[in-house]
Amino acid sequence: MERAIILAASAIGAGLAMIAGIGPGIGQGYAAGKGAEAVGRQPEAKGDIMSTMLLGCAVAESTGIYGLVVAMILLFANPLINLL
Repeated sequence: MERAIILAASAIGAGLAMIAGIGPGIGQGYAAGKGAEAVGRQPEAKGDIMSTMLLGCAVAESTGIYGLVVAMILLFANPLINLL
């Protein structure tokens, strides 16, 4: 009974952790749109704009990857089962 509750709570927690993927998606879309807008206004600065935008997207994507790692840990390497 206790094991089933822990597994169910872990599955719910993994689903909630995957909601963390929404933020990076919105952030990267916003950054790409603003980057395209900036290149349109100032084409000669394309290299600087693109490198800054890609760095920002990499930082934003790390949040989604952390959420994925937490979800995988909860589903496949559940540390809470050992507490029983």
